[in-house]
Amino acid sequence: MLIVDGVKRAADVCFSSAILVATSPLQLCIGLLIRFRMGAPVLFRQVRPGRYARPFTLVKFRSMTTIDPVCGVISDADRLTPTGRFLRSTSLDELPTFWNVLKGDMSLVGPRPLLEEYLTLYSAEQARRHEVRPGITGLAQVNGRNGLGWSDRLALDVVYVDQRSIRLDLVILWRTIGKVLRREGISQAGEATMSRFLGPPRDDAA
Repeated sequence: MLIVDGVKRAADVCFSSAILVATSPLQLCIGLLIRFRMGAPVLFRQVRPGRYARPFTLVKFRSMTTIDPVCGVISDADRLTPTGRFLRSTSLDELPTFWNVLKGDMSLVGPRPLLEEYLTLYSAEQARRHEVRPGITGLAQVNGRNGLGWSDRLALDVVYVDQRSIRLDLVILWRTIGKVLRREGISQAGEATMSRFLGPPRDDAA
């Protein structure tokens, strides 16, 4: 696996550098659009667990309104703006995340980085998803994305950890292109992405 990880890291650096350079004019336009339509900040930053659950700051384009304390608690789906919905449906909100790949926080392919608060909820098997760098896309993303239930999604993450290879990464990247173009599995019904993870069923928690 050391050879696979080394090749993956080299590919991550080369590909993310090329994407960042090629999309810099587009990212500037998106940043100006967000600033004009939604105000500041343009970027969404949130601490997520990376490889071995070490925290890093994930960066994306902002797609939601900020929470107004006068309005009380509202759902993420209600906070999603028309501009943000377009950015998410086209995956353009993910373009700044290639900085995370370039820095080594993430990889092109791997389990998606989830919330830190989920760390204490995973079963021992589900927690194995943190044995590799999180990815912009992954096995779960090309097999249902946010349309999957949590059990299936996390199980696919562990399958990737066990079966990862350069060939599998290339297959996932190729299938990701089709998923993005078809805009499949963007969100669960009534959710901005998917419902919150509440932990595995009792019989899976051991």
